[in-house]
Amino acid sequence: MIPPWITGAGMNAVPVLLFFTGTICLGLWLGLEYLRRVRSRPVMIGMHALLGAGGLEVMVMLLRGAPDGSTLPGTSLMRAAALLLLLAMMSGLLAPMIGRRSRRTMNVALAAHVGVAATGFALFLAMMLI
Repeated sequence: MIPPWITGAGMNAVPVLLFFTGTICLGLWLGLEYLRRVRSRPVMIGMHALLGAGGLEVMVMLLRGAPDGSTLPGTSLMRAAALLLLLAMMSGLLAPMIGRRSRRTMNVALAAHVGVAATGFALFLAMMLI
């Protein structure tokens, strides 16, 4: 059986998948740098944020309707994934401010960021396979 995202309107979700895959790969690299206690370059952090924001923008655009009229089925799973990914973006932006005082607080903030982002991405993948 061919997954529905390969054919038809679901094909529009492939750019979202590519954006989020790039975001995850860059986030994993930044996480490894953090664990090695190496200071990350601001350009890489900015690219991570821009890729995540771009993927979220395309996802919301497909939920609301793209300029060419194509939309993804507005399932509750897709809406939940978009909400979780928005929360992950906000927690990623707030993590440096929250964790400024101690490394332990930063670890908790980053763990929350990673957990929410991973859950949102898993919901997005589940939506693509249904």
